[in-house]
Amino acid sequence: MKLKQVSVFLENKTGRLSSVIRTLADAGINITTLTLADTQQFGILRMIINDWEKAKRVLEEAGAVVKVTDVLALEVEDRPGGLAEILDIVHSVGVGVEYMYAFTVKANEHAVLIFRFDDVDKAIEALCTNGVHLISPAQLFQSPCS
Repeated sequence: MKLKQVSVFLENKTGRLSSVIRTLADAGINITTLTLADTQQFGILRMIINDWEKAKRVLEEAGAVVKVTDVLALEVEDRPGGLAEILDIVHSVGVGVEYMYAFTVKANEHAVLIFRFDDVDKAIEALCTNGVHLISPAQLFQSPCS
């Protein structure tokens, strides 16, 4: 159920993002989804990548600062209140959201969101108890022809 997210810390300099993306491309690594956040001094590129171990290795070999964290991909009903219900579930058990971002595809007419929780195992238990569908790595990375 947990997904590995690769985070890369980038200097706020022209070309740093391009360099990281080019490193992955040259290694034949596809990015499934990503988000980029910045501060005045640096940015954080967060990515979901099927072969996260290879991505981590090639990025570190290229001199990047890389961190791998556990995140969850959830199906969220694509309607008013769908996200509020998910947040109510995790809030009810004392789990905080550190950050989240939307995925670029839907699953079964549901939105797919990536969440980083401060207690991922507790979040999994609460979400599953409440019937929320967590998307496994196998589901996320399966070929549409499978």
